[in-house]
Amino acid sequence: MDYRNLGRSGLRVPVLSFGAGTFGGSGPLFGAWGNTDAAEARRLVDICLEAGVNLFDTADVYSAGASEEVLGQAIRGKRDQVLISTKTALPVGDGPADWGASRSRLIRSVDAALRRLGTDYIDLLQLHAFDASTPVEEVLSTLDGLIAAGKLRYTGVSNFAGWELMKSLAAADANGHPRYVAHQVYYSLAGRDYEWELMPLGADQGVGALVWSPLAWGRLTGKIRRGQPLPEGSRLHQTAEFGPPVDDEKLYAIVDVLMEIAEETGKTVPQIAINWLTSRPTVSSVIIGARNEAQLRQNLGAVGWSLTPEQIKRLDAVSAVTAPYPYFPYRRQEGFARLNPPLV
Repeated sequence: MDYRNLGRSGLRVPVLSFGAGTFGGSGPLFGAWGNTDAAEARRLVDICLEAGVNLFDTADVYSAGASEEVLGQAIRGKRDQVLISTKTALPVGDGPADWGASRSRLIRSVDAALRRLGTDYIDLLQLHAFDASTPVEEVLSTLDGLIAAGKLRYTGVSNFAGWELMKSLAAADANGHPRYVAHQVYYSLAGRDYEWELMPLGADQGVGALVWSPLAWGRLTGKIRRGQPLPEGSRLHQTAEFGPPVDDEKLYAIVDVLMEIAEETGKTVPQIAINWLTSRPTVSSVIIGARNEAQLRQNLGAVGWSLTPEQIKRLDAVSAVTAPYPYFPYRRQEGFARLNPPLV
């Protein structure tokens, strides 16, 4: 397993990490992902650790805290071997104190997460979304206090716009607070919007990407093909409305090339899609999920080998989309690109 620094921090994370969204799954979204119990979760954690995957990602909103609880049970006796990443800020109830990143909410949320996880510190806490109702200075000073209290080691964000992340980083610098070192983002061959602004920002500011949904909400498995119905067991039947939008024809073209490269390499379509991501700038770790041991072992096979430059070029070409303004001139006009060349 390859290990990389998380952004410009000293925290080293595996290039693949495990997403515990299937742990304790319940409700219309997470129940469709899976409902892994503590016994099976321990088995999956052990397989991950054997492969060198020691970063486990969850959130308080995943199955109303059940994911954190099951993960806590699964790592019992192994705390010194693992890194725990969890998230907060999204609503977990209807009350006025059940959402956001205010000082009181953050302190309560972290204490509740620590209880569910059965630990006294969290390696990486990420804000699940930007809270426009709370001043960033209040958020940062609260996180600083939680770090000083030993409850957190590092902090990051998820699903932030570029200006929201940059505003937060500038406020951290101005007030002497710890900077965010991670941005958990959606990025896949079927969704490359991360490249327009967030990737250059991450490269410039030292913020590493933790990639969620590398298989585009289950669309890049090789089972969804042109002219064929959705597989009977696909979670898209229940969860498509929650996931990122994908143009069907574009998806089919990408899968066609993935299938060609699968034949050339002897690897599976998901392995190729994940491997492509590991070579992208600013990507510190790709979060893989699994409902069972077979899925996990297949996803773990996405590393330890490399696509050829020619294969990467084909994947880049078939998945390329026109960048929105103000980014497209830098990709289409030499004069613009000379001033500010794109990272990819």
